[in-house]
Amino acid sequence: MAGQPRRTQSDVSFPRGAAVQLPDTSRRTFRLDGTRWETPGPDDAEALVEGLVRTGIVVRDLLSVEVLRGHRPAVSVRTAERRFRAATGLTQGTVRRIERARTAAQLLAGGDPAADVVAKLDYFDEPHLARALRSYVGRTIRQLREGAGGAIALDLNQRLTS
Repeated sequence: MAGQPRRTQSDVSFPRGAAVQLPDTSRRTFRLDGTRWETPGPDDAEALVEGLVRTGIVVRDLLSVEVLRGHRPAVSVRTAERRFRAATGLTQGTVRRIERARTAAQLLAGGDPAADVVAKLDYFDEPHLARALRSYVGRTIRQLREGAGGAIALDLNQRLTS
């Protein structure tokens, strides 16, 4: 309704003493689409995704797969961007930056000097590379070289899907 303020959860009030039934969630569970799911650990994330796909909560958008593979779908650029963002929650530019940081992490973990990685992947300079690694990989250049810091936000041996 035009002109009316949007209601937020804080706008909702309940009579004093009224019972409010909350979904049965905990630190170890969450509700999605009416189903209770266990919160995955680092080793269980793939199983969770498989379950979400199997039940139809998560679907694969073939147009987004085409875009990820570098193809130009038979829709407008704007439509492709909208569909991609709706399917992934990310813009195409963000996905490209993540992939570039992933490649940089692999090169650095493999022993390539930071200056070479900057040049190979067209980063402006080392601080920009370092910022991308912290943002998308969660590790510094030094940590990647040393294999330090425990589990990282990306598996360097991960097989690419899609």
